[in-house]
Amino acid sequence: MVEIAQAGEGFEILEELLAAPERARPARRISAIRRRLRAAMVAAELTAGVVGGVTLAILAPFGLVGFVLSALGFALVWRLLGAFTGVLSDDDARPWTSSLQKARTSGAMALAISWIGYGALYLLDSPKPALAALVGAAAAGVTAIGLRATAHTVVYRSPDMAQRTVIVGSGVVARQVYDRLQIAPHLSLEVLGLVDDDVHYETSPTLPHLGTLDDLERIVHTHDIDRVIIAFTRSGHDDLLRCIRVCWDNHVAIDIVPRLFEFLDGARALDQIGGMPMLSITVPRLSPSARAIKRGSDLAFSTIGLLALAPLLIGVAIAIKLDSRGPVFFRQRRVGHNGKQFQIFKFRSMYVDAEARKHELAELNEANDGVMFKIRHDPRITRIGGFMRRTSIDELPQLLNVLAGTMSLVGPRPLIPQEIAAFDESWHRRRLDLRPGITGPWQIYGRSDIPFQDMLRFDYQYVAGWTLARDFEILLSTVPVAISGRGAY
Repeated sequence: MVEIAQAGEGFEILEELLAAPERARPARRISAIRRRLRAAMVAAELTAGVVGGVTLAILAPFGLVGFVLSALGFALVWRLLGAFTGVLSDDDARPWTSSLQKARTSGAMALAISWIGYGALYLLDSPKPALAALVGAAAAGVTAIGLRATAHTVVYRSPDMAQRTVIVGSGVVARQVYDRLQIAPHLSLEVLGLVDDDVHYETSPTLPHLGTLDDLERIVHTHDIDRVIIAFTRSGHDDLLRCIRVCWDNHVAIDIVPRLFEFLDGARALDQIGGMPMLSITVPRLSPSARAIKRGSDLAFSTIGLLALAPLLIGVAIAIKLDSRGPVFFRQRRVGHNGKQFQIFKFRSMYVDAEARKHELAELNEANDGVMFKIRHDPRITRIGGFMRRTSIDELPQLLNVLAGTMSLVGPRPLIPQEIAAFDESWHRRRLDLRPGITGPWQIYGRSDIPFQDMLRFDYQYVAGWTLARDFEILLSTVPVAISGRGAY
């Protein structure tokens, strides 16, 4: 929880935080919580699936073999639905979150599996297939919700799972945070003390003063801190941002109490602790399984895309050859995953002497960031090239890069080596954690109209908080942007 003079200033902190470098200190208790939660959720979902299958088998009714197959089959399908909907990735280390937030998802899973069960029972000519399928699905859903809540409670109330916590800030708000945590022992947060440059002892909670903001990193290590709650402090924006980065570098979870929190009850994006809104920042994880899912979807969609678009690609290649002399493809060195360079493929949209003419047009460069070269009405673009750029058709050959594994369908913008050299902060390289993409945040937010620094910021946010759902959202958002031609030149 951090002192934020204005809401916009708070989100600037979040944006910069998402660009932080790799952390060096493992969060032992938070990691343990996540492992236990994942194991407990898997066990809960499998049990719910078995209960649903047994209920369905009783109502069907089935013999012994059918009974066993129904239980195993129902459990397997329920498990797959849980993995697809993200229920089984419920490893959130925030102790105030409730597993009941997944109840709606469980309802959707129950509805989906009821149709699957009905179809199977109908094909088996079972009596009352609708009733058996609905009751079995309902039993699975109710069991899942109950077991998930039980697992959540057991994990967080384990004595060895109490998260060691410090409050950055002092005064009335710090005292309110402490008081609300004291009346909520089920949150398992052990508050050790305050960290602030100028402590308001008369209004602060009766906690030891552990040190100043400059001492935070030492405090994190010496006291084995898992979570930092940033309340109001007189320290400046830069000091607070430095504290957040210290936490981020050391795998420490962060919570922020925003200004005017008394009036933020309607801000649904915020968590609530005893009625106090809190903005939580979790440590993002790019797990091997997440990378495998992303790569698998890239392979599937790029293969389908190349086959489906083959007639269009051939037609565009012929048009390029008829429009101007030169090769069909434009090839250029770009920087990809982990800083490895690769050759990107695009349809050629400029005349072959475009690079040689670049210095002649330097005064027309509309990008004032000293890095990128952009001209809205670039005279080097061919007639067919202008159309391809407006419709993003020139990007389609990058499906070959996706198939080869040097790019992804969605990811950070693929930069040239000179642009990478312009990185002036170590955390800029965080964008290299993922393969660059054909589309990405910069594409849907304005493409060439986006300044270089903003583009970097968007890419960092995407990499730090990557989810498969976010990829699909960006892909769907790219379609209207490409059709409109907004920011394409």
